[in-house]
Amino acid sequence: MLNESEFFDVLRQGLWVSVIISGPILMVALGVGLIIGLLQALTSIQELTLTFVPKVGAILATFWITMSFMTRHLTIFWSDTVIPLIAGG
Repeated sequence: MLNESEFFDVLRQGLWVSVIISGPILMVALGVGLIIGLLQALTSIQELTLTFVPKVGAILATFWITMSFMTRHLTIFWSDTVIPLIAGG
């Protein structure tokens, strides 16, 4: 049985892993959004698909490139933290 401090420690580690693995995708989405927003402001083109399609494409490309990084971090978290707690260690 987990005590309160162990539970919050696992929760903290899980939140930190989620921040680490979502960081690259969020940074790329922010960068592409800023660049496209700047281009829209400079050219006065206010088309909604102009922001959506490149951002989704960049997010998918980033996800594909960083998939091994994300999988490695999640595997380490589960094998080192969560599974031993489930097994009773």
